[in-house]
Amino acid sequence: MIPDDLRYTKEHEWVRIDGDQATIGITEFAQDELGDVVFVELPPAGSRIDANAVFGTVESVKAVSDLFMPLTGEVLEVNTALVDAPERVNEDPYGDAWMIRIRIGDVSELDALLSSEDYGRFIAAGGSES
Repeated sequence: MIPDDLRYTKEHEWVRIDGDQATIGITEFAQDELGDVVFVELPPAGSRIDANAVFGTVESVKAVSDLFMPLTGEVLEVNTALVDAPERVNEDPYGDAWMIRIRIGDVSELDALLSSEDYGRFIAAGGSES
């Protein structure tokens, strides 16, 4: 399942654009690879984070994985519900399990994100650049 109204990264984050804001989470592929998510660490609202920087972590029964910021921006809102119910990442990665909302700092960075078709081809090829 790859919603076509989102943009994607090769690190398996999704981005929903709404004007000058973006909502960010991890993809179905990412949560499936991780297995049962048991902990999520996210930045506080007000943080300014550069594109490609680590903005948090997701811990599963298998591993701890960094979350990479798809776009430079200021964190406007954090999904604090994930702190108490991290399993939502497995249950609804494109809905209730969004992670952060940001104000986009550099709209030109949108050009580096993948379309749903490109992301689909990427994961069909193994989902890794290595």
